[in-house]
Amino acid sequence: MNSFGRDVPSGKRPFVSSHDFELTKIKATRDIQKHVGPVVFWKTLHDALNQLNIQDGATISFHHHLRNGDFVINMVCEELSRRNLHNLTLAPSSIFPAYEGIAKLVREGRVSSIYTSYMNGPVSELVQQGNLKGELVMQTHGGRARSISTGELQIDYAFLATPAVDSLGNGIGTIGKSACGSLGYAIADLMYSKHVILVSDTMVDSITKPEFQKEQVDGVIMVDSIGDAEGIVSGTTKITRDPIGLKIAKDTANLLFDLGIIQDGFSMQTGAGGTSLAVTLFVRNLMMEHQIKASFACGGITNFYVQMLEEGLVNDLYDVQCFDLDAVRSIGSNPHHHSISASKYANPYDHDPICNHLDFVILGATEIDVDFNVNVTTDSFGRIIGGSGGHSDIAYGSKCSVVVSQLIKSRLPIIKKQVLTISTPGEDVDIFVCERGIAINPKRDDLIQIARKNHIPLFSMNELLSLAHEITGVPNELPHGEKTIGVVQYRDGTVIDSLYMSE
Repeated sequence: MNSFGRDVPSGKRPFVSSHDFELTKIKATRDIQKHVGPVVFWKTLHDALNQLNIQDGATISFHHHLRNGDFVINMVCEELSRRNLHNLTLAPSSIFPAYEGIAKLVREGRVSSIYTSYMNGPVSELVQQGNLKGELVMQTHGGRARSISTGELQIDYAFLATPAVDSLGNGIGTIGKSACGSLGYAIADLMYSKHVILVSDTMVDSITKPEFQKEQVDGVIMVDSIGDAEGIVSGTTKITRDPIGLKIAKDTANLLFDLGIIQDGFSMQTGAGGTSLAVTLFVRNLMMEHQIKASFACGGITNFYVQMLEEGLVNDLYDVQCFDLDAVRSIGSNPHHHSISASKYANPYDHDPICNHLDFVILGATEIDVDFNVNVTTDSFGRIIGGSGGHSDIAYGSKCSVVVSQLIKSRLPIIKKQVLTISTPGEDVDIFVCERGIAINPKRDDLIQIARKNHIPLFSMNELLSLAHEITGVPNELPHGEKTIGVVQYRDGTVIDSLYMSE
């Protein structure tokens, strides 16, 4: 049994914390009743920052639920730039290409460090050019919640895009002209930041079940628009149409069924990649064919899961972030579609995180190596193009973690002798499926034995690597830069790899 009371599958290690949780939790706990008066409503962002009196060296956070449609981050960063502030630490839960405001602050040399779980676009390029005096810290979604709740990452000001607020200062994400659904990644910021400011474009009379409660809010800023909800949908959250990707997805669903994992009451999560999402459709087909019903699905929710919920194939959805507008509609109307915080989703210090109850998860990879280590942070040239997000959290928590990918991408084998950057350790990864075959981590002898009984052909990772090299030749090893610009943290805060400055 692990520290959460869950049976740890063969080959998966029990979680061992590297921090004294109780001590740091006591230090960090915020008195949620500290606001005895009404929440302050500011007419403009300028007025709010004047009263907040933000100083050099402040740590400022944002959430990313509006993804590429977010306007709040750019508005706040523009105001910070006008005030000639320096040595800022930024802690957005993720960074997307549209966040030009962050890029501007980095260009101007005003940002010393960045903490985030995912990053691509102009900010990534600027950071890798050495524009931070401090460092970049890439966390997991659960690891970010852990670091905030324990006081490891102390946030001075949290500016939280909020689709709707009421006159008391409560906030919610499921209504309003910029509704984006669940606000789960912002809950840690709400609970533990020294100052919490909601930024909204919709005022309603009252909110009966707020995600952001007025007792935890210092002030509200009303603006014309906090963003474009259409921007929450991106190319990474659409099902693949590629025949090879569809074959991989179908093979994966059949494998999980043959292993006995897809059965009444099972639970699952798929990643946001096109092939991972396609697995959901093939799993749905198997469930309908064999009259199987799942207990729950979780993570970032898409219309595929909403459809399964409405069809009665899934009992409940646990949603930390809506990935499309069907999910936004569903979470606002279906009582079986639940919003959860990042802590409840995947914080290793939560008493019972949802990720520890997953039977299987489907994940993507930029690279995977012969030891099953996975890279979703950098490309083969070492350029930062993403980050773990919840990848590492659910790979650990689930009973069976499956990485799916084409064997060859852009004429390069996805399998390496050693990945350039470790995002998820190989000890947390159980199966790799590509169009050429299936490999099961030797640590999971239980799965290997079931596969053999079902006459499922298996390859070793070295055999798949050799097969790839027969097609592509052996690629040249690309050296990374010498100067480190950041680190990759495991979910418990352990540093598992470094990030390097571009050559």
